[in-house]
Amino acid sequence: MELSRSLMIADTSSAAAADYPATVKRRSGLKITDLRTFVVYAFRCNWVFVKLYTDAGISGVGEATVEGREPTVASAIEELGRYLIGKDPFAIEHHCEIMNRDSYWRSGVILRRTLSAVEAAMFDIKGKALGVPVYELLGGKCRDRVKAYANGWFAGASSPDEFARKTEGALELGFRALKFDPFGTAYMHMEPEQRRRAIQTVQRVRESAGTDVDLLIEAHGRLDVPTAVAVGQSLAEFSPYWYEEPVPPESVPALASVRSRVPISIASGERAFDRFRFDEMLRADAVDVLQPDVCHVGGLLETKRICDLARSYYKPVSAHNPNGPVANAMTMHVAASTPNFTLLETMMTDVPWRGDVVP
Repeated sequence: MELSRSLMIADTSSAAAADYPATVKRRSGLKITDLRTFVVYAFRCNWVFVKLYTDAGISGVGEATVEGREPTVASAIEELGRYLIGKDPFAIEHHCEIMNRDSYWRSGVILRRTLSAVEAAMFDIKGKALGVPVYELLGGKCRDRVKAYANGWFAGASSPDEFARKTEGALELGFRALKFDPFGTAYMHMEPEQRRRAIQTVQRVRESAGTDVDLLIEAHGRLDVPTAVAVGQSLAEFSPYWYEEPVPPESVPALASVRSRVPISIASGERAFDRFRFDEMLRADAVDVLQPDVCHVGGLLETKRICDLARSYYKPVSAHNPNGPVANAMTMHVAASTPNFTLLETMMTDVPWRGDVVP
C-alpha cells in the first residue's frame, strides 16, 4: 500500500493536513481545547474515533476500535479529556505516561485502546504543526511501500470449493498473501471430519492460489494443544507463511508447546496489551512472528517498543490491523518507520464507503 504524507486529513473545516507547509514552525503555547469521540457503524466491528482540537485550529484524529464495548471505550476516552484539555499536545510520551500511571490497572483492552487513540491524535497534531509525516516523528522512513495481505476476502464461504472460488477475486485485486480461518465452528477438540474439511479447505485454496502466494492460516485461539499440534503438522505440506494463534492467548507455555512441535512458523500477539506479554512470548521462544495491534497495545510508541524487542530476537513484526481507516493509517506509519515490519493486514471486505473516509 502507498504511504500517505500525513497520518490523516483530519479536519476539512479548517486547514487540512496537506495544506500545512513544510516550513510551519511550532506555535508557542499550543493547547488542547476539546476532545470528541465518534462511533461509526462498520462491517466487522464498529469503529471508535477520537478527535482532539487545539487553540491553533489544528486538530488530530486517532482510533480506538475494539471488538465490542464501543460505548465503554468512547466513555473511557472522554474521561481522559479531563486530563488532556489544557495540555500541550507536543508532550506525547509524558502525557501517556501520566495517564497510564494514574490508572490503577494499567493494562487491559479498554485502557490501552484509549491511550492508543489519544496518542495518535497528538501525533497527528504535532506532525501537522511541524509540517512532517508522523513516521518522521517515529524515527524516519525505512521504506516507501509495504506488502499487504488480505483478510475478509473469503466472506460468505463455507465449503472448500467456495473458498477456492473466493481466492480468485482476491488475486485479481493484486493480493499475493491471503489470511483465512478454515476451522468453521470448531472449539478445542476437532472431530476427524472437521479436521479433514479444514485441511481440504487449505488444500483447495493452495491449488487455486498457486505456489507463489503466501497463505496465512488463522485459528483465532480456538484449539487445545494436542489438536493444534496435529493440525499444524497436517498444514505443513501446504507451506503456510504462518499458523496464527493456534491456542487461546492466555497461556504462553501452551503456545510454546505448539511451536516446539510443529514444522511451521507461529504468529501471535493480537490479544496482548503491552510489551511485557510480548517479552514473555519471546523469552519462552513461543512465537516466530509478532502481531501487536497499534490500537490494542497503547499506541504507536508502545508498538515501536515491541518491534524493538522483536529485533533483539531477530523476529519479524506483522501488525494486527483489521480495524478502521484511521487505525490503518496509524499502522502504516509504524510500518514505514520500523526495519523489521514485514506484512500489513488489510480488510478486503468492508463497508463500500471506506474510501470516502480516507483514500
